[in-house]
Amino acid sequence: MPKWGYSITEEELDPEKTAKASGREVRVSHKAAREVCKAIKGMMLDQAKQYLKDVIDKKKAVPFRRYKKKVGHRRGLEKGFFAGRYPVKTSQKVLIVIENAEANAENKDLDAERLRIIHAAAYPGMKIKRYTPRAHGRASPKFQTLTHIEIVLGEKPGSGDEF
Repeated sequence: MPKWGYSITEEELDPEKTAKASGREVRVSHKAAREVCKAIKGMMLDQAKQYLKDVIDKKKAVPFRRYKKKVGHRRGLEKGFFAGRYPVKTSQKVLIVIENAEANAENKDLDAERLRIIHAAAYPGMKIKRYTPRAHGRASPKFQTLTHIEIVLGEKPGSGDEF
């Protein structure tokens, strides 16, 4: 059994109506992954998958809300957000985690048409520590931060259900 958990607690979820998946120690930027997760949270499953495919094809930009220093403006962003990028590699990895969560939902016999992303989070994982040799016998650090990605899908209420 893994020793890691999710940043959303079990008390907040109904295990019969939700499905979750995570990507651990993924080699993508944790800053870009945070912005992609923030952009897709609350979307319906089909809408989020299409959005990520458009980002991969560089048709739609992801708004950068926190990590936006020296980030250029992009056309077609939400009102109030001007800085944006096309994080292709991150979108591919998040799309894989979403498809894994969708497969988990199908295994639980949840309706794929009514699935909504109720939790999407990304945060830094461990660091891969390496060193680059430099002149005169010195070395410079070359650290890479890995990323944890979490996706939780919930079934949108139909007639009479509560969400």
